[in-house]
Amino acid sequence: MTTRTQLTRLGLFDAKVPRYTSYPTAPQFGSDVGPDDFAGWIEALPDTAQISLYLHIPFCRRLCWFCACRTQGTATAAPVAGYVENLKQELAILKRHLPPRVTLSRLHWGGGTPTLLAPDMIRDLAGAIRGTVDFAPGAEFSVEIDPNEVDGPRLDALAESGMNRASIGVQDFDPKIQETIGRPQGFDLTKQTVEMIRERGVESLNADILFGLPYQTRERITNTVQKLLSFAPDRVALYGYAHVPWMAKRQQMIPSDALPTPAERLKLFETARKLFKWDGYDEIGIDHFAQPHDGLAVAARTGRLRRNFQGYTDDTAVALVGLGASSISKFPQGFAQNAPATSRYVQAVRDDGFATSRGHVFSGEDDMRARLIEAIMCDFAIQSEEICTTYGVPRERLDTWFKEINARFEGLLDVTEYGLFVPQAARPLTRMIAREFDAYALSKAGHSSAI
Repeated sequence: MTTRTQLTRLGLFDAKVPRYTSYPTAPQFGSDVGPDDFAGWIEALPDTAQISLYLHIPFCRRLCWFCACRTQGTATAAPVAGYVENLKQELAILKRHLPPRVTLSRLHWGGGTPTLLAPDMIRDLAGAIRGTVDFAPGAEFSVEIDPNEVDGPRLDALAESGMNRASIGVQDFDPKIQETIGRPQGFDLTKQTVEMIRERGVESLNADILFGLPYQTRERITNTVQKLLSFAPDRVALYGYAHVPWMAKRQQMIPSDALPTPAERLKLFETARKLFKWDGYDEIGIDHFAQPHDGLAVAARTGRLRRNFQGYTDDTAVALVGLGASSISKFPQGFAQNAPATSRYVQAVRDDGFATSRGHVFSGEDDMRARLIEAIMCDFAIQSEEICTTYGVPRERLDTWFKEINARFEGLLDVTEYGLFVPQAARPLTRMIAREFDAYALSKAGHSSAI
């Protein structure tokens, strides 16, 4: 069994490493990818391909202090209405470049607060999407929902538009913690929202909670998890709070001396993890849990689990197309990101062009290293035969690589003739292990805690 002393010696509680929702990670993107590249990559999609579509809604009624996402506050509906018109224009531009028989397998509205949209805006935007690309049979339409910013008419509009998966942000139910992170959200309000969602026949429910928050204790996170389990969500993301006030200025409102230490963070995670496991949830990767029937759990059991900018996914689409300010797309050729500033994004779209401002073209060993990292993050295992066959890597190189990495982790990993495997006791080190396959220098902007 790996001891805290050994984890400390290996640097777990001091390390800052990427979350590896992509490879290369977003800080490695450069300005050499622009609108013409994006258009060309769209046009190069196979005629019968299935794609995923992500729409970013950057507006919030209020800005939660813990959040590091690209968002902006608004007290009126006017900026939101104008932004929806820009999204519709971007969809029209996309339609001109999409091969005619491409279909949509996944649609996700994120933010920000997508439920800030009025019912007529929701229907209008959903209609524009359906006018852009046909939905594939069994397509999934998910929306991030803030219980503080949703009501019956908006849920009606979402359900009528095809939403079949809802994702609710909880963070923590403790009032003191909510006050400290600027996110008041009562349990009763959240429960009412869950009931309203299910009354409308929405098939699946996701929930997000955080560990590592200020004033969070094992007792408090236990209480939050037990309350969350009373909703019986299909899947849960248990993210580690990333305190990066040098990047997200609003986090300066959070007292750093109230944050748990890295060692305490691990205890908080393990406390929540055991509760989900005891309640029958399958453990998915490093920070997700799902009921055995859920698509994420099925993907994990069958080796089809993948990782993208929304975390773990069972999405197998050939491309993820991101629309809206700061959205990131992934194509077989590379990554493309829209202008992060809403004003620059709006201007580009109003000029009848894509808003791509940066990205990364895959080259060298990017594909192979991306798969190595994804396999570690998703399966805690790298199958040597897959890597050697798919990427033409000499078996001797892979074996040597695995042995060197295992030596750096004091032999905690299992290296066999079949590949590299991360046992349960070493899984807190997963992101650090993934870092060993990353050929790029760490971002000077800094990353979040390894735990």
